[in-house]
Amino acid sequence: MSENNLFAGKTLLITGGTGSFGKVVLDHFIKTDIAEIRIFSRDEKKQDDMRHEFQAAYPEAAGKLRFFIGDVRCQASLRDAMRGVDYVFHAAALKQVPSCEFFPMEAVRTNVEGTDNVIGAAIDEKVRAVICLSTDKAAYPVSAMGITKALEERIAVAKSRMTDDTKICCTRFGNLICSRGSVIPLWIEQLKSGRPLTVTDPDMTRFIMTLDEAIELVLYAFGEGKNGDILVLKSASARVGDQARALIELFGAEKTARVQVIGSRHGEKLRETLLTDEESIRAVDLGRYFRIPADDRGLNYDLKALTPADSAVPDVSGFSSDSIKPLTIAEIKAKFLEAEYIRRELDEWKRRL
Repeated sequence: MSENNLFAGKTLLITGGTGSFGKVVLDHFIKTDIAEIRIFSRDEKKQDDMRHEFQAAYPEAAGKLRFFIGDVRCQASLRDAMRGVDYVFHAAALKQVPSCEFFPMEAVRTNVEGTDNVIGAAIDEKVRAVICLSTDKAAYPVSAMGITKALEERIAVAKSRMTDDTKICCTRFGNLICSRGSVIPLWIEQLKSGRPLTVTDPDMTRFIMTLDEAIELVLYAFGEGKNGDILVLKSASARVGDQARALIELFGAEKTARVQVIGSRHGEKLRETLLTDEESIRAVDLGRYFRIPADDRGLNYDLKALTPADSAVPDVSGFSSDSIKPLTIAEIKAKFLEAEYIRRELDEWKRRL
């Protein structure tokens, strides 16, 4: 089914809709034949700013927008917002790795209990599909944030076994360039103020992708995902130090900019993983994406006699940020220029010179 047919005349709820990725999803859908888009978040100032921004940018379509103040931790506020909804994109989360290390129970309440609340309300209201935003940090998690996002995925898969009416999928991404958790806006501010660019570890590798690339996977999940799927975008990989160097070169600041190595932060890994070795055993390669189908077996393992073929361990490997060739600095620069935020900041920088 095409995207236009899928969403025409329907209602979409975006949790965490005032965040960077929620805004991109909103910006895409407001241009379609969708009937209504509901923004659910707890920050009334951000909602008011978004309301005025979209009234100015899309005066003919701004009437499609409705704003709901609430918290995914609160079932009552979710149920009020969920009535009459056809589709849900669940992006509300605590995403800062160091913050979650210091306040892990806050991450549990939002990322774990909040996800359970969102999916539970969606099932009760017979929503057609719920797509949950996950992260590469959920694969082999070592941080509180990663652990809670891994549990988010497990909740989504477990809930998918309980319903045939509501499709529940997760989309797993790498680092989104210029999103709220991205280091790029910080580096640009440091460049503009003449401060050194703070780099944790130049040899760390990270998956990088644009917000537009991410929304492609969300749309694919809504249209083609199957109940219980975890869908993974095959992202490009780049060294952190090379990303800083690429940004310096884009801004023509090679003679003035400095890089200050500050060491890894709480909960950070040297590399990230989008597909674990264990998941790759049953993952389906879709070309641009991996599909990890839900394990639909029951708990009665002892009722099945395994054959030698069942017990054989396949020779497979996962998909990590150091298992693929990293982008060159020239390739990173090209990737950065795909981001509207960087192009806008670069234009402003050039006008100042």
